[in-house]
Amino acid sequence: MDRRQFLAASAAALLPMPRIAQAQDARTLRFVPYSDVAIIDPIWTTGYSTRTHALLVWDTLYGLDEALQPQPQMVEGHVVEDEGRRWTLTLRPGLVFHDGSKVLARDAVASIKRWGARDTFGQALMAATDELTATDDRTIVFRLSRPFPNLPAALARPSALVAAIMPEHLAQTDPFKQIPEAIGSGPFRYVKEERVPGARHVYARHAGYVPRSGGTPSFTAGPRVAYLDRVEFTVMPDPATAVSALQAGEVDWVEQPLIDMLPILRKDPNIVVEVKDPSGMAGQIRLNHLQAPFNNPAIRRVILKALDQTACMDAVCGGDPAVRRATMGFFPAGSAMASEEGLAALKAPKDYAALKRELAEAGYKGERIVFLSGQDVPRISQVAEVGADMLRKLGANVDFVAADWGTVLQRITKRDPVEAGGWSCYVTYWSGLDLASPATSSPLRGNGTKASPGWPTSPEIETLRAQWLEAPDLATQKAIAARIQLQAMQDVPFVPAGQYFQPVAYRKGLTGMLSGVPVFTNLRKG
Repeated sequence: MDRRQFLAASAAALLPMPRIAQAQDARTLRFVPYSDVAIIDPIWTTGYSTRTHALLVWDTLYGLDEALQPQPQMVEGHVVEDEGRRWTLTLRPGLVFHDGSKVLARDAVASIKRWGARDTFGQALMAATDELTATDDRTIVFRLSRPFPNLPAALARPSALVAAIMPEHLAQTDPFKQIPEAIGSGPFRYVKEERVPGARHVYARHAGYVPRSGGTPSFTAGPRVAYLDRVEFTVMPDPATAVSALQAGEVDWVEQPLIDMLPILRKDPNIVVEVKDPSGMAGQIRLNHLQAPFNNPAIRRVILKALDQTACMDAVCGGDPAVRRATMGFFPAGSAMASEEGLAALKAPKDYAALKRELAEAGYKGERIVFLSGQDVPRISQVAEVGADMLRKLGANVDFVAADWGTVLQRITKRDPVEAGGWSCYVTYWSGLDLASPATSSPLRGNGTKASPGWPTSPEIETLRAQWLEAPDLATQKAIAARIQLQAMQDVPFVPAGQYFQPVAYRKGLTGMLSGVPVFTNLRKG
């Protein structure tokens, strides 16, 4: 019996298991995140479980609607003066932190500065900011060295590192150290007393939270109304256990059910299976640009042509025709910045005999390629297997290293040669939301040792990124993004490995779920 058959049989059988808790309380929601919330600081990790936690606990100055347009959230609005170089933001009244203190402009200023030290988009905003001040309790003023029309979009970012507004004394924590506690500004407060590391997190409705008046709830924009009194995160590493708990009504929502188990869930009349995040999950192979052989751009270009994205996504989705998947370039398929520029090489049939000759002509001399695989994350291990097989077909000397994802994350920080414990390549995933523009796409940076692991250097991409950030309109942005993609085809900061659209699964009594990444406002439990 193979892995897929085993998992399906395990779930279908509904083997007896300890009951977690009966989901009888209509105002308590039990949620199974894809992984534990190991870090509670909203800007300290790009882990998406921390992002979900952050959107519960904190509010942001701007929200993002389903059309990915920024809308005022904690601010009443803004005024732009001095030809785009002065932005004045006014906080709306009634904003209160979870400790009962008022949200003041100086709290927002400190929070933005801390976030801006870590986030890719935030760094760009702060680089354009000469002065950021609180002129009174409700007024925030940005004095810019140059126009930055994407200022609201930067502050609205709801994925990866969140521009969360926290009390000034917490925001003054070194950005490279974790905050000691989570005092939020959002609709739910973190109940740290009930935390069980690796197993459980609890959030309670913040009675003092005042939702924005007017408008329509849309992703993180509009009125953020909490109808639930309590949200419990229950960590279940075993996918069969999570499915069984959902079918038994012991949990209400499974964030990322294993694709293999979706047919079982679709047959259950009490469960809804649907895609809520239309941006998808995008896989990629990160190459180490500091070490041979991938310090050679000609070799990287051969790998880019050789990887079969369809094979990668079929491995992840198991051939399930109901799970949509796509071939993508350096921006997610269907996103505003996506184009067909240069993609013919990616979509061409794979002639591995010819590609093997190209690899030798590019300068590959049989160097050992250490391919790291996070075996405990199926979508990662599955693509790693496809990638390693591709390299072997090219005649590469592959050293496939299988480890848990935590070990992989530690090892990829090493810049040593493979002989000294370094690495050559690994597989990772990003939300399509994070990759959707040059402003938010960390993997697309070409700033060398300041970039994400792999450390690509591309002055041309960085120059084009700066131009994109100053572009006056969407048409200009799209034209620059197409040029970035063409340059990325030459420099290959990473190898796109395809995109798929991960469904969620939840009980039918749960209504009001908004599109986008998980948020817990607007939800009602019947």
